[in-house]
Amino acid sequence: MAEAERDARQDPAIDVRGVSLWYGTFQALFGVDLQVKHGTITALIGPSGCGKSTLLRSVNRINERLGSYVRTSGSIHVLGTNVLSPDVELAQLRKSVGMVFQRPNPLPLSVRENVLFGHRLHRAGESFTRAQEDEICEAALRQVLLWDEVKDDLGRKATELSLEEQQKLCIARLLPVKPTVILMDEPTSALDPAATEALEALIWGLRGDYTILIVTHNMAQARRASEHTAFMLLGRMMEHGHTLDLFLRPAKRETADYIEGRYG
Repeated sequence: MAEAERDARQDPAIDVRGVSLWYGTFQALFGVDLQVKHGTITALIGPSGCGKSTLLRSVNRINERLGSYVRTSGSIHVLGTNVLSPDVELAQLRKSVGMVFQRPNPLPLSVRENVLFGHRLHRAGESFTRAQEDEICEAALRQVLLWDEVKDDLGRKATELSLEEQQKLCIARLLPVKPTVILMDEPTSALDPAATEALEALIWGLRGDYTILIVTHNMAQARRASEHTAFMLLGRMMEHGHTLDLFLRPAKRETADYIEGRYG
């Protein structure tokens, strides 16, 4: 790794500083700070309505689809760039920052066309042979451990896959675009326990190559599948640290109460 690249990786991949957010007159976030290291998995936990998903969606500015109803202050640096700056190109931002939602959202196209969709969108104007696209498709499906299940029927409609396979496919769809950061909003909430276990193993295997920020209501999942955990309450960041430290030795009473099931 070049010296400059090594130095850059010492800085957080995601650096949230003093972020407040309003939906109209309702304030959802209050001066939130969060730093996420390169190549790690960080879980965001907290009760419903505490601002986890709002914070997550601020990182790639999906909240702004609501237009002027949403107002944000503070800064969110992703790979050194303040993504809240008005001159940031959203297409480039969402190329670097991929998103996986609660329920799988495959396109009503074939498995192959799903995997290549983002690649073709972001590389429009460039020419790729069928063989090159086949390599891209296979590499992405292998990385999400889906190749063996679909390799003999890549023309199959993606919506016919199981929910687990659909969610893996949605992750595979991100990879040819080469994101650095992947945001996940409760990616296993629609899955059964066996599928949840399989997807957690996949997510764990992606660490190092990608920086992952994952929202989950499942505290057992946060313990199993993250290296760092951040606890939010009522739109505020209460504490953030190594996952085992936060669960075993929480610094704040509110965190201990939540972990021990006193509310949530």
